[in-house]
This record gives sequence, C-alpha cells and structure tokens, in this order.
Amino acid sequence: MDVNAAVAALAAIAGVCTGVIAMLAFRWSERDQARPTRSSLHTDAVLPPGVDTVLSVLRSSAVVLDESDSVVKASSAAYALGLVRGGKLAVEPMLHMARDTRRDGEIRQVELDLPRRGTGRGEALAVSARVAPLGSRLVLLLVEDLTEARRIEAVRRDFVANVSHELKTPTGALSLLSEAVMDASDDPEAVTRFAGRMQIEATRLTNLVQELIDLSRVQNDDPLEDAEPVRVDELVAEAVDRSRHPASTKQITMASGGTADLYVWGNRGQLAAALGNLVENAVNYSPARTRVGIAARRIAAPGGDLIEIAVTDQGIGISEKDRERVFERFYRVDPARSRATGGTGLGLAIVKHVAASHGGEVTVWSSEGQGSTFTLRLPEAGAVRDRSSARRGPAPVDEDDDVPYETFSSAVPHSPAIVPAPEVLP
Repeated sequence: MDVNAAVAALAAIAGVCTGVIAMLAFRWSERDQARPTRSSLHTDAVLPPGVDTVLSVLRSSAVVLDESDSVVKASSAAYALGLVRGGKLAVEPMLHMARDTRRDGEIRQVELDLPRRGTGRGEALAVSARVAPLGSRLVLLLVEDLTEARRIEAVRRDFVANVSHELKTPTGALSLLSEAVMDASDDPEAVTRFAGRMQIEATRLTNLVQELIDLSRVQNDDPLEDAEPVRVDELVAEAVDRSRHPASTKQITMASGGTADLYVWGNRGQLAAALGNLVENAVNYSPARTRVGIAARRIAAPGGDLIEIAVTDQGIGISEKDRERVFERFYRVDPARSRATGGTGLGLAIVKHVAASHGGEVTVWSSEGQGSTFTLRLPEAGAVRDRSSARRGPAPVDEDDDVPYETFSSAVPHSPAIVPAPEVLP
C-alpha cells in the first residue's frame, strides 16, 4: 500500500513538472516571436518617420544603408541602374563614401562613370552621387543620372563649335577679298573678279544665317499651333519653283507627279521649307543633264493614312556609312563638294526636325554613283480628304513636265539593279 502511494506521488510530481515546462516553453515561444529578428531590423520600420514617403517621391535613385552596410531601403530606380545587388550596394566608390560619412557625419558628393548593365559596348553611365547621414545609424545615398544632360551638353558644344567654324569661313573670305579689292583699285578686271567672289561668299553667309534661324524656329516652335490643311500639290510646285533656276543652269529636268489633291496637316511654312530643302539638295548633287523627280501618294498605315513625298535624283549617291549621319547638323558627305555647291550642312537637319514635329519621318535610300531617294512621310489631313474625295481628278500633266505617280519610274530612270524598294519608288 505504501509502495502504491509512493508511485502515485511520483507520478503527480512528474505531471506537475511537465505542465510547468510546457507553460514555460509556450511563454518563451511567444516572447521569441515578439522579439525583432535580424532581418526585421532591415525593414521600413527602422526608418525615421516620414522618410519612406519622401524617398518614394524623389526623382533621384535613393538607397538607405545601415551600420553594417546592408540596404534598408532602395528605390526601383536604384535597382534599374544596378546600384543594389543582393541586398548590398554594388558600387565600391559609393560604399566607401557611405562609410566615411557614417564615421564623421560629413556630406559628400562625387560624379562617377559607371558601366551600363546588359551592354557589351562599354558605354558609360554618368551619375552624380550624394551621401548624407540619416539619423544616428543610417546613411542616405542619392544618385542622379547625368547621362542625358551630358549628351545634350555635348551636342550643344559641338553645335556652337560648328557654327563658329562655318561663320568664320565666309567672313574670313570676305575680309581677305575686301583687302584684295583695295589693293587692286587700279585694276578694274581684278576688282570685278574679286567683287564676284565677295558676292558668292556673302550669299553663302546669308544662307547659313537663314538656315540657323530656320533650324532654331523648327526646334522651338510648335508647328501644330498654327496648323492648317496644306495641299501637297502646292508644296511640290513651290519646291520646284525654288530650284528652277539652278536646275535650268545645269540642264536638269524636274518631273513632278503622283496622286493629285492630297493634303497634310501642319505648318505650311515649315513643310514648304522641308520639301524645298530636299529638292534643292537633289538639284545641287545631280550631274548636268539628268532628272530630278518629285512624286506624292497616299499609303496605308496602322495609325491612319500617310502622305508620302519622294524626291529622287541621279546624283553622286551616299555611301552606307554616311547614310546614318546625313541628317546630323553640319554633316556633309563630301565637304569639298558642299563648299562648291554652297551647302551649309543644315538642310537635312531641318527636314528631320520638321518631319518629327509633324508626327512623320524622313528616310533615305541611296546607291553610290547612281542616285538617292529621300522620302518624306506625313500624316494625312483626314477631314480634308473626305471633303475632297468627290472632286478628286486625274494627276495633272502640264508644261512643267508633270507625270502621274504610276509612270514616275520611267520619268526618272534607274538601273534595274538599284531600283528603290517599292515603298519608296514603285
């Protein structure tokens, strides 16, 4: 009986101990769940109040680092630039700046060139990094992408240098020619010769200044503010008339045609200047006794019909390496020939800006020694098309040697080996 009582007493004591241990384990588990973990220290909760909201609206890439250089907060732009990888700051110079700032509390700023992610061409990404302390333990890194700003600055710097060079050439020539005229005052024949040269340089200078003004206008003005339906036939006629004299001097025949009664929507002055530049270039770079053709037609496009105006010449052509750059400002395929023809290197740049500002594009097809076709595509003025559809007639043929678009290929012959693609010159 005493043995049974002892066993019962031991069993009761064991049960009480088990219950106490279970209760202590439960309490310990609850307290352990409530305690901040190592990973929870690197969440938004450690940021000072309001900082998260401010960082979310900044345009700069933002990264917040803790005392162990782990990333507490990083914006999506920081990941896109490749600043943060695997929860760590991946740019070593920025990491050194952050450590120095954490140590002495001073704000630091530096400009760096970083390699672009996913490109094998070695292109640099220009950034400006600024590091500042954020509270007692955190460091804030703000990174601004300067790549586009530097590119624009380089373009502006090159433009100023090119303008200075182009203006210096005719003004220097005028200065020298005026001195020659003074020295040859007793030689009427020499004076006449030098005066003729002065007129050429003065005209060249005037054209350069005018094209600079035109380029500035098409870049800064919104052509759609004064937009109106513009008849393509009138633009073609104006472009042909503008180049009629130099064409007749070189015995170049200008043939215009295609679909009649087409309209585009835009600024008449800018569109006339753009098409005039294309026709003028075609005449200037074509040999004597050749043809220059201008043809217009309507083509279907996903966003609405486009009006396509093709200007074709039988000139010197453009090499493949130059084709990508002919629309750059002051770029010339043959600088020596451009000086002889009076070109400034701005005409095609103006055409490109006018086409882009009107929602269109300009493209080029060319073969060296055979000729080129510049194609200007612009959105059609749809409302005008609807009103004029009932009165649209056949393409005109008059004393200006106009020909319909469908017979244009015979008006401007090409070798079968170099016939342009159908969308350019069917």
